[in-house]
Parts: sequence; structure tokens; C-alpha cells
Amino acid sequence: MTEDRITQLEILAAEQEKTIEELSTELTRQWREMEALKKKLQRLSERFMELEEQTAGDVPVTKPPHW
Repeated sequence: MTEDRITQLEILAAEQEKTIEELSTELTRQWREMEALKKKLQRLSERFMELEEQTAGDVPVTKPPHW
């Protein structure tokens, strides 16, 4: 009876260790993906600002017609 209980606890510990390793691997993959996405977003934001500056031009400030 005690030997069966110890065996079951060892099986449970091994399964938990496997699950923790899988979760750690997935977390690492997602972290790398998030870092890559943050860099891409930063580049796109910078590019957007450059394009916005190029197309804005010098718009004169005028009073609205009702003034």
C-alpha cells in the first residue's frame, strides 16, 4: 500500500515537472514574440510619424470664416 502511494506521488511529480517545463518553454516563446512585436510596432510608429511629417506641409493658420 505504501509503495503504491509512493509510486503515485512520483508519477504525479514527474507529470507536474513536465507541465512546468512545457509552460516555461511556451512562456519563453511568447516573450520573444512580444519583444519582436514591440520592435516592429516601434519601427511602424516611427515610419508613420515620418510620413505624417512629410505630408503635413506648411498649413497656414487662418481664422475661421465666422470671426
